[in-house]
Amino acid sequence: MIQDIYPSRLNNTFYPYEPGGDDRLLVFDKDGRIMLAGEDARPVFPKADAASAYEAVYLFSLDEDRFFLSMKNADEAAGGAAFYTIREVRDKFSGKEVFAVFTAYHLWKWYSDNRFCGKCGRSLEHDKKERALKCPECGNMIYPRINPAVIVGVIKDDSLLITRYRRGYAHNALIAGFTEIGETLEETVSREVMEETGIRVKNISYYKSQPWGMAQDILVGYFCEADGEDPIRMDEGELKYAEWVKREDIVLQPNNLSLTNEMMKVFKEGEHGKRRYSRR
Repeated sequence: MIQDIYPSRLNNTFYPYEPGGDDRLLVFDKDGRIMLAGEDARPVFPKADAASAYEAVYLFSLDEDRFFLSMKNADEAAGGAAFYTIREVRDKFSGKEVFAVFTAYHLWKWYSDNRFCGKCGRSLEHDKKERALKCPECGNMIYPRINPAVIVGVIKDDSLLITRYRRGYAHNALIAGFTEIGETLEETVSREVMEETGIRVKNISYYKSQPWGMAQDILVGYFCEADGEDPIRMDEGELKYAEWVKREDIVLQPNNLSLTNEMMKVFKEGEHGKRRYSRR
């Protein structure tokens, strides 16, 4: 998956570093496209020198490489670079740098969406001690937003419930949805499967989680079983395809970045009940 960069490690501890030297600078335009260069599959970031890194804020480190975010959106790409959407980055590039881009996009979106205090309307400032935005007028503190969402592998005998979204990503997927206020993750699983396909489920079991900066999510994967013989009643507003697919007939996504693809893969290989998440 996208975060599986071992032996490299992401260090997301906040420090009030100043950019310079060989530090990387992540530059987005107003539409959230990132400026990258690179002729092979590995993206190349601009260097965070004193001139280009004006108003830059430290984000995180990958091993010894420090990454900073330009707080000014770029109008045009420079130095042979080009702008890429996050989905284009997912399709074109590979390596730990893709995880860096997704995580940086998550923070860029948060900074972009939170410029003024929601209580008093005053411009927000960067806190010096933690990853937060602080209102100098009323003291309101805003922290990065993380949206909890579930990915659900619904099993019926030797088949998995495979879907495709009506809009957006075109390849095979699983049932997915956001957790609502006052709802447990397991309740989200039951509700989303019912809303999207009309299938009741039982024996809900946790599989693994994944940060997914593209949508500012933390994805939580579950496997469960169909409860009964209810026919599929697909929500045509959300999906264009929902069918039970035998494990040997499952077509995987074109890359191995997503939790969805890993869950389809482990079921296809008959490993979904054997694998357990282990923290390195």
